[in-house]
Order: sequence, then C-alpha cells, then structure tokens
Amino acid sequence: MTADVFSNPTRNSEEEFEIVELLFFAYRDFTSDPDAILDEIGFGRAHHRVVHFVGSRPGMSVADLLDTLGITKQSLARVLKQLIDGGYVRQTTGPEDRRQRRLSLSPKGESLRQELLSPQLERIAEALKDLSENERSAVMHFLARMCNNDPTDLCGALSSGNGANS
Repeated sequence: MTADVFSNPTRNSEEEFEIVELLFFAYRDFTSDPDAILDEIGFGRAHHRVVHFVGSRPGMSVADLLDTLGITKQSLARVLKQLIDGGYVRQTTGPEDRRQRRLSLSPKGESLRQELLSPQLERIAEALKDLSENERSAVMHFLARMCNNDPTDLCGALSSGNGANS
C-alpha cells in the first residue's frame, strides 16, 4: 500500500497499520525467550533459524537451507561453521553426489532446538486456546497469505510432518 496512513487515513489503512504494529510486537515477544537462551551461548537469531530448519528437515542440503532462509552462501558460512564446530549440527556428504553437503542436528542440537521451540509453542498455544476451529483456520490462512511463497513449500511441519516432536 502506497497511501500514507497519517495524511490520508481510511478505515482499512488504519486497520492495516494496527496489524503492522501488532506483527512487530508479536515478533518481538515471540523471539524474546529464544533470544535470551541464545544469548547465553553466544548465538543469535541466525543460529536459531538454522537450528530450527535443519531440525525440521533432517538431511536437508546446504543449498536447500540457503533457499529456505533466502540468504547467500557467504551469510550462512560463519553461522553454520559455529554450529558445526559447537557440536550442534552434523554435516555429511550426499549419498548420490559427494559434493553435496547434508545437514542434521546432533543430540546437542536437537536439545537446543527443543529448548528454543518450547516457549514459542507455549506462546502460540496460549494465543490460540480460546479460538474456535474457524478462527484458528483464519489465523493459519492469514499467516500463509503473508508469505511470498507457497507455505507448503516453506513449512517443514506442513509439508513433511516434521513438527516440534519429530
């Protein structure tokens, strides 16, 4: 939307502006617990994203991780090296192509993943607890529509069944 919500407010633009702000606050709070845990071990959100997606897609290739995160190889290199050196992520060669690198979490990495995921799942459960099935569906639909790509391609839990308890 190109309209300035302050100089030309409409009912929709005000509502959309509120949604923007709510998304900022929701993201801040959604990431606050994992951020604190990561800070204790010298990691940040980039480490969190790698641990999350490697954990939800064991055996994914580095190329697939780059596509999922939408970042460059250079951006991933330092973070991935720290996670491998720290014993959180394992890297193996691909079965068909020895040049391909496959990633999975070590038991230490899976433990970290669960520790990071637990407060987020609790926050989501609390937010959804009083919603009807239709309201829950509307939340999922809204979030899916916010994605640039098909969320079934993006979300491991939706497309492969590798959710929090895999």
